[in-house]
Amino acid sequence: MRYSKISSFKVMDLLREAQKFDDTIHFEIGQPDLEPSFGVKKALKDAIDGSKFGYTQTMGLLQLRQKIAAHYKREYEIEVDPDTVLITPGTSNAFLIAYLLTLNSGDTLAIADPSYPCYKNFAVMVDAKVETINIYPENGYIIKPKDLEGKKVNALHISSPSNPLGNIYTQRDLKELAEYCKSEGIWLISDELYHGLVYEQKAHSALEFSKKSIVINGFSKYFCMPGLRIGWMILPKDLIKPAEAIAQNLYLSAPTLSQYAALEAFDYDYLNFVKNEYKKRRDYLYGELKNIFKIDVKPQGAFYLWCDISKYSNSCIDFSYELLHKLHIAATPGADFGKNGTETKLRFAYTREIEHMQKGIKRLKEYLL
Repeated sequence: MRYSKISSFKVMDLLREAQKFDDTIHFEIGQPDLEPSFGVKKALKDAIDGSKFGYTQTMGLLQLRQKIAAHYKREYEIEVDPDTVLITPGTSNAFLIAYLLTLNSGDTLAIADPSYPCYKNFAVMVDAKVETINIYPENGYIIKPKDLEGKKVNALHISSPSNPLGNIYTQRDLKELAEYCKSEGIWLISDELYHGLVYEQKAHSALEFSKKSIVINGFSKYFCMPGLRIGWMILPKDLIKPAEAIAQNLYLSAPTLSQYAALEAFDYDYLNFVKNEYKKRRDYLYGELKNIFKIDVKPQGAFYLWCDISKYSNSCIDFSYELLHKLHIAATPGADFGKNGTETKLRFAYTREIEHMQKGIKRLKEYLL
């Protein structure tokens, strides 16, 4: 059965175990602990009071799609037609729609290893093959055109900033990759969910370099709205109608209350506070963990550190449970993210306040150093 090829997340088993301890220090889940802006919460309450309980059109509220288009003009200086924006229940549905649009049964999707585990699992669901491209610190943990040469690839899915690495594709990287995909007839799918949480450089969107790319983003991370399950995708015009048809069958429309709340999410003063808070947390945790584990690259975005534990163990799963049971520290096993060197990696998320993380660092130092 096809479902037997779909892997579950090892971190979810770890999380269930972690809930047995009242004093667990949480580094495992990529969920912001900051609340959304006041405007979002007020808009959600107003939507409830205004009985906004019905379906919206499948593409989503026009006002929200217009706000997203304005966001791209502000942040990337590119024009986005609101009619090319599809509102989705989180980004996972967007990934599935993107694959259904670009991959026939037996086609090949290229993804990085390590990368977010849903990509591979969704490829299985649409009966596509997966070509994993091993990425390494010496090339910035990104896929380059030369990595695709000689491979029969129908679609390429990248993420910037990435989960679990926190690295980004520069303007030059994206331009070269977009041009290569266009010349080879490869669909470029760009997961940009962590845009906004980029700390020293400017994030660039694949849309700056190719209108044929499919860009996916959402409100879970930067906008601090994970439980509202609301995301978006920007599509080439020739894919809008088939995407709408797929969406109608998958979910009909994204959650109405969440869409009204998201109308007030683009509060840039508040979002700047969010970014600065996570930068402080990154700087703290990186400064501490680099003296405990080997960290190949300081993350430029998102909220994760990719740590090499080979000094202590050759099994990320065994070591993660050792830390949990002995220290009540929860971190994500690297094996969730692929096979390329992941067995000796743990992902630490800096999604909790520094005071919380300090307790975990103290336990780690006392145990390991």
